[in-house]
Amino acid sequence: MALLLAEAGADIAVNYRERSAEAEQVAAAVQALGRRAIAVAADVSDNAAVTPMVSTVAAQLGPVDILVNNAGIALIRGIDDLTEADFDQTIAVNLKSAFLCIQAVLPHMRAQGWGRIVNISSGAARGAGGVGLHYNASKAGMEGLTRGYAARLVKQGITVNAVAPSLIETDMVKSGLASSPSRIPLGRFGTSEEVAQVVLMLVGNAYTTGQTLPLSGGMSFN
Repeated sequence: MALLLAEAGADIAVNYRERSAEAEQVAAAVQALGRRAIAVAADVSDNAAVTPMVSTVAAQLGPVDILVNNAGIALIRGIDDLTEADFDQTIAVNLKSAFLCIQAVLPHMRAQGWGRIVNISSGAARGAGGVGLHYNASKAGMEGLTRGYAARLVKQGITVNAVAPSLIETDMVKSGLASSPSRIPLGRFGTSEEVAQVVLMLVGNAYTTGQTLPLSGGMSFN
């Protein structure tokens, strides 16, 4: 995702919480494309970390005009295994983080009269999924957050949309979920690049806002 946005002309700030080496690799790959890039550590579920993160990005790269909220956690739990701590952590990482980051960058976007916000939701927002009801709730909340912000920012040059991937070939899907490509009408998992292509389309389109675009390989239809 970072590389496609960089190829389109964006400078990139890569947020991470623990995987510093991978974040630095992405930043280096962006720099190799001729764009500026930094890796910034922050727990985006904590406002005390989000505020200085955005300040660091603005100081080194300039005002933030594109935000992709893709922080996520998927604790696989059944109804009887799910604890309050699991629920709270999932909502904080998957949903609260998007709220905090949007609030932090809005002054930048409003000052410029232009902004693009893309939230990464999930097919689990509208279906059962394989993670658990806490995950369903966090991703459904992400779509509500998307519509709420979109309706209130539409006249300020700021669009807010969501992308809802289903089974994408990530480490989580390959190691944590008992998922098979045979469930998917297209016969394969989606790729991270295909998700990134939709994000790039939303960043480049000024007339689409408040929408959630599914990437399901034909598993579901809106």
